[in-house]
Amino acid sequence: MKPASLLHIGKADHDADLRYALGMSIADPVVYLRVAGRTIALVPETEISRARTEAEVQRVASLARYLRRTERDGVKNPGLGHAAAELCRDLKVKKVTVPYLFPLGLARQLRKLGLRIKVREGNFFPERQFKSAVEIKMITAALGMAEVGMSEALQTLKRSKPGPERKLHHHGVPLTSERLRAIIETSLLQAGGLPVQTQVACGPQSCDPEEPGYGPLTADAPIVISITAQSARTGYHGHLTRTVVRGTASTALRHQFITVLKAQALALTQLQEGVGAHELHAAVESYFRTEGYRTSRRASRPTGFPHATGHGVGLEPRECPEANRNSGSILRAGHVLAIQPGLYYPRTGGIRLADLALVTPSGPQNLTQFEKILEL
Repeated sequence: MKPASLLHIGKADHDADLRYALGMSIADPVVYLRVAGRTIALVPETEISRARTEAEVQRVASLARYLRRTERDGVKNPGLGHAAAELCRDLKVKKVTVPYLFPLGLARQLRKLGLRIKVREGNFFPERQFKSAVEIKMITAALGMAEVGMSEALQTLKRSKPGPERKLHHHGVPLTSERLRAIIETSLLQAGGLPVQTQVACGPQSCDPEEPGYGPLTADAPIVISITAQSARTGYHGHLTRTVVRGTASTALRHQFITVLKAQALALTQLQEGVGAHELHAAVESYFRTEGYRTSRRASRPTGFPHATGHGVGLEPRECPEANRNSGSILRAGHVLAIQPGLYYPRTGGIRLADLALVTPSGPQNLTQFEKILEL
């Protein structure tokens, strides 16, 4: 069967599919077309030289040139749709497949200009979930940036001292979630990374996996620190989560930490080619139940293990495959996943650990080297 002609229009610095297709970031809108194995990009005049050096397409052409051509045909104020339609006419393309989230206005314009539009459900580039050796290096570099941020966070906590009401102070100033988050994100910027999502959630806040954290940090309480960093140069992401206590953890929290640590180790052993992502998640759920940790989703704040065991990481901080109970994905070589089991109970606090791991033909490879300790 003849392969579909793929058309995408947008900004490569905001759209992971476009950045993947081009192999570079461009702030201004571009037109990308893949037809019969041939790839073409229409880019702004200011990006022509750089794109011809860096872009991973076979042909780079001027977007302005195609807009001028449509003006000569009598079109007033031509836009991206006109340029895309003109390119398709050049290549005798009458039907194109666009991403599921393709702008409706552009799709309508292209139809008026004579193109038949088909929307691709799911991933526009299914192959994007399988990372090449070059991509794995870029993910590992972004992970290194997250590790720099985590190291700075733990050093700051180690240097902090408990004051009244067990509130931590650093250099004589109260240490808050907001202040530690700023320290982390500053270190990411200095390492060449961009902070995407940083969580510093202490005490009761640690029981909410989505809580970014606010207010004073306290001694002898769990602090969930989760960092997602994007490389400013490549656009790839790294992700890392650790849970620590500045001071002494309760016996119950220590046992909870060890259980999550063992659950993560179990999940990593399941990270094999041919294993269903839902099986990976089920193994962790079963282990937690065996250890006596039950999950409840009935309360306003779920307890136990309410979220996915893992998810893919790459040009997006969260992408295919998803390792949850409903996942239909099968693990294959080249998948990079954040493996992030957790347990959350108001009486003890939350514990979560996340490492990045790669599926290889010979088994799992943990890309994360950062230590896992509870008490500082």
